[in-house]
Amino acid sequence: MGHLSAVVQSGILYVSFLRARELYRRLACPGGVRTYPARRLACTEISIVMSTDHSQQKFETRCVHVGVDKDDTFNSCITPIYPTSTFRFEALGKTKGYDYTRSGNPTRRALEESLASLEGGIDCRTTCTGMSASTATMHLFKPGDHIIAGHDIYGGTFRLFSVPFTEFGLKFSFVNMQDVENVRRAITPQTKCIWIETPSNPLLNLVDIEAVVKVAQSKGILTIADNTFMSPYFQRPLELGVDVVVHSTTKYLNGHSDVVGGAVITKKKEHAERVGYIVNALGLANSPFDAWLVLRGVKTLGPRMEAHQRGAMAVAQMLKQHPLVEKVYYPGLPDHPHHELAKRQMKGFGGMLSFDVKGGGAKAEKVMTTTKLYAMAESLGGVESLIEHPETMSHASMTLEARRGAGITDKTLRVSVGIEHPDDLIADLKQALEA
Repeated sequence: MGHLSAVVQSGILYVSFLRARELYRRLACPGGVRTYPARRLACTEISIVMSTDHSQQKFETRCVHVGVDKDDTFNSCITPIYPTSTFRFEALGKTKGYDYTRSGNPTRRALEESLASLEGGIDCRTTCTGMSASTATMHLFKPGDHIIAGHDIYGGTFRLFSVPFTEFGLKFSFVNMQDVENVRRAITPQTKCIWIETPSNPLLNLVDIEAVVKVAQSKGILTIADNTFMSPYFQRPLELGVDVVVHSTTKYLNGHSDVVGGAVITKKKEHAERVGYIVNALGLANSPFDAWLVLRGVKTLGPRMEAHQRGAMAVAQMLKQHPLVEKVYYPGLPDHPHHELAKRQMKGFGGMLSFDVKGGGAKAEKVMTTTKLYAMAESLGGVESLIEHPETMSHASMTLEARRGAGITDKTLRVSVGIEHPDDLIADLKQALEA
């Protein structure tokens, strides 16, 4: 034990106990040397991770470990928050990788590394809201370009496409993408993008991702998928051929209803560079603290999604049998029209469902205002259960004609099933229906 030794093995630098003790003295006691009984560190070996390849690790492991080991000074087990707005230059033109937080921040970059790993992309840029993530992707196109999107997408996305970006010169077609032939027929020489939202919000219709990608690739068209409802735990569009994935990190990725944010994940260098430029130039990036909150939430993504799905399946099965429910929209039910597709392209059915109440809008309102565990609120993906009325809430920004064309009526309710015990969620919804 009288000699110093260092052996590099599998990317890990192992330092003998005497060297480790000396390092500890220098870090902890820069003003003086303390002595420690040898027995306190005897047979102890400290490993310092220099670089780790996470690509072969399981999903849940990557949720916990990617983007974490950033603190070489104190070896924090949690990614630090760097709330600074600016960074000191070491010399003219020389930094330690960051100069201004709008352009880049270590905490935000840690989250971006994590999400890129989970989705299987080469890069990610996180933004201040989910809508800003969608906004960033639309800046990949120029006036005159044509984009195809589903007719039953999230109301905020419909508004973004049909008003601001239409006014900027982009052209949009909203089609029923459940039939890939509708997509094929909508393509024009100006079509540059197909926007995929699956399952759709709020009626949980599915789009055959691989079929749409095949059509797009045959025409040289970019594909972008909103994967918010499923999260990368249950669905990974990049693996099915999609070019770009967007998320509202507000939802399942964060999972605690205490932050808003978005993400754009890419798998090709040219898209990654362009999105990075856009997010910086337009000032769309999220704050370090918001990035840290999402990174914290991602750690429990796997077990949370399993809990969400367990509750959603139980609630959907109850609603399916309830005499006061007209229709249930949940891809986990065997009679859902896209159940087989769901089993093929998803690894689970998720925590979102919708249902139509017998008795119309008045009865639907009664149900929402009578629940005790389900908060009547917009958003989704948090640990608590939420219930909302798409007609007047999440999809109010769509035109009445568009809502009816998508199948949304005043009797439709959307539920984000939390992680509470399914028995309690079922009992509460039953009493609300029967009140």
